[in-house]
Amino acid sequence: MFCRFVVLIASTLAICAAADNVKVVEEIAAKVNGDIITRGELARKRIEIETEAKRQGLSGARLQQAVDEYSANALREEIDTLLLVQKGKDLNINVDPEVTRRLAEIQVQQKIADPDKFQSFIRENTGMSYEDFKLQMKNQMLTQRVIGQEVSRNVTVPEAETQKYYDDHKTEFVRKESQVFLSQIVISIEGKTPAQVAVAEKKAADLDARAKKGEKFNELARDNSDDVETAKNGGQVGAMSKGLMDKPIEDLVFAQKKGFVSDVIRRPASLLILKVDDRVEAGQASYDEVKNDIQERLTQIKMEPKVRLFLTSLREDAFLEIKEGYVDSGAAPAKDTRWKDVAQLKPQTTTKEEVAARRKRHLLWVIPAGTVKETKPKPTTAPAAAAAGKAPAAPADKPADVASIPEKK
Repeated sequence: MFCRFVVLIASTLAICAAADNVKVVEEIAAKVNGDIITRGELARKRIEIETEAKRQGLSGARLQQAVDEYSANALREEIDTLLLVQKGKDLNINVDPEVTRRLAEIQVQQKIADPDKFQSFIRENTGMSYEDFKLQMKNQMLTQRVIGQEVSRNVTVPEAETQKYYDDHKTEFVRKESQVFLSQIVISIEGKTPAQVAVAEKKAADLDARAKKGEKFNELARDNSDDVETAKNGGQVGAMSKGLMDKPIEDLVFAQKKGFVSDVIRRPASLLILKVDDRVEAGQASYDEVKNDIQERLTQIKMEPKVRLFLTSLREDAFLEIKEGYVDSGAAPAKDTRWKDVAQLKPQTTTKEEVAARRKRHLLWVIPAGTVKETKPKPTTAPAAAAAGKAPAAPADKPADVASIPEKK
């Protein structure tokens, strides 16, 4: 479950200037400490899940089942995310450097030097603003760090348990074909002049010679490879089976032993150096070969209930109110989350420009009510209450869970 967190991008309510009428803006589904979750956010998440499920090839009854399963737990997932992000802030976890570094990596990978063009690229490919994309990335990293710090470090898998799992599930570790594990160094020549290509060729030849003399391939890849995604992992590509590579490269690497470093391979847009990190043959995998995979699998299995217990404890300590009609499938037992707030948001005047500015700053309006409903504001008739600094009581004909926000005409 902890790998499936869908991070909430907090959205602000659009507030318009004072006028004679007030228009419906958004319904609040839940309040989590100082944050809110709206019906619109849940609806958007459902659409995202449906789109992703279709992309993965689901259709018909399977597609509907996947969407229905998500919808049943949609509010739980949003509350989980908010609680983890809030906990991360309480623990003073700072992921800003990682976010900045990751964004820079994406920018380099896409070869977009201009910041404005890069932000446009993000909008076009994600459907969200650059600021929202950055916030989502930050929240994802926060949730991962919190789970790692508060839960993962307390989960261990004894060697005996790993060995027993292997003995009981040997058939799961039978390989149908051979595989090679590769690392790479990529030197780009795309769009370069002949002189620049010559410089790139000299650099690649030098790196190849250094790797063959015994320098650490992962460090050479990390510091020199133009492929950002693999460079940050020391050039590791991972396991490759036959049929996944160009035939000449496939024939080369599958004929070599562990530790082999290739000559410089010229590609249409790059110069490539490959290293065979390991290789495995078809047939039964040994325990040592799959030990790490088993430990990771068992760790995840043990993590599931521990993460849920941790999230339950966060719920128990949180101010949490759920609007009638919405269900938190991860609710803490005996925790009263009934909607109680009957306060009304005082109408205020603002401009569209101010609203846009607030959205960029990601200020989350805390609305102490569940529905924004069309009505007309009534004049205050309680001067004594105003003098004492108290808001007049809500009109008798006003529902107890309604907040009014005026809209500029």
